[in-house]
Amino acid sequence: MCGIAGLISQKRIRENGSRIKKGIVLQTDRGNGLGAGYAAYGIYPEFSDLYAIHLMSADQHSLDRAQKFLEEHFFIHAAGEIPVWKQKITDHPLLWRYFVEPRCHHTEHTLRRSADDYTIEKVMELNRIFEHAFVFSSGKNMGVFKGVGTPQEIYDFYGLDNYEGYCWLAHNRFPTNTPGWWGGAHPFNLLSYSIVHNGEISSYGINRRFLEGFGYYCRMQTDSEVVAYLLDLLIRRHALTIEEASLVLAPPYWIAAERLADDSVRDTMLALKIIYESAMLNGPFAILAACTEGLFSITDNTKLRPMTIGRAGDYTYFASEVSALYEMEQGLRTVTTPRAGQPCIVRLEPEELPVDYLEPDYAAKGA
Repeated sequence: MCGIAGLISQKRIRENGSRIKKGIVLQTDRGNGLGAGYAAYGIYPEFSDLYAIHLMSADQHSLDRAQKFLEEHFFIHAAGEIPVWKQKITDHPLLWRYFVEPRCHHTEHTLRRSADDYTIEKVMELNRIFEHAFVFSSGKNMGVFKGVGTPQEIYDFYGLDNYEGYCWLAHNRFPTNTPGWWGGAHPFNLLSYSIVHNGEISSYGINRRFLEGFGYYCRMQTDSEVVAYLLDLLIRRHALTIEEASLVLAPPYWIAAERLADDSVRDTMLALKIIYESAMLNGPFAILAACTEGLFSITDNTKLRPMTIGRAGDYTYFASEVSALYEMEQGLRTVTTPRAGQPCIVRLEPEELPVDYLEPDYAAKGA
């Protein structure tokens, strides 16, 4: 039932959230008011070299303790409340943001760790040890804004007319077997990776245990959380391409892979299925993910959840419904529906091809 919307300008043309709002508000019936959210890239150009930490806290004491933790492990260059319209939603957690630089670059014993790895380690540690405070956004020059409410309410609450980004994600949640609460709303984020998800990850248990072996810990009581962490692990840490990561998360059936004529492609697919068996997502799902490379969608191999894509000029639009595409852009040049299990990848310039589809023999035939 959940609603998904996304847009990206390959030339990094920045705009406020008014168009993404139209795309997701049209899908209000796909939610029940228990969760909505947005992610935007390019919104903090003045702090583009710093990690933008968005923090939720249930009370001032927990916020003070979490801030002290950040001060111990990061240099805080700027901090303050995230501006919100408190009259729009009166029952909300404390929301703060910090623009930080990891201290790992200034301590001899941690020089071997990258700033990204250090930041993830501390984000995971903070989210584990503090019961009433947690980080829900940690990338550079981007931010997540989410909570309990309808898409219109969350948009107005955070005043997203006042932010400008070149890539936007939006989600309208319909919680089923997981609770509707502020931390469980989408998007889910880790560093540069943000995801919105429609469906159910029935492999959540094994995915979670697999991630814990690499230092990722799930706390948000929502199965979708594992997807953001898997993308960071597969693409950033293990250096897989987006195409390869898509094959890990939504692999073709064994028989489809074995029938491929190209030996090297077949061997790659089979190797990924074997090595990353515990990272495979099971269940009905449609996922839209953003990162510093661009924006891409993944669906399960029987496509039990919808995804549509439209293009006009420099822009590409994603949504659960075709009508939402036209809310974001009436002059669409093309509208397509990817096949089951087929990723659609839109890369920021200077990539020559704006949309890369896997070749038919490379995708899961007959899925």
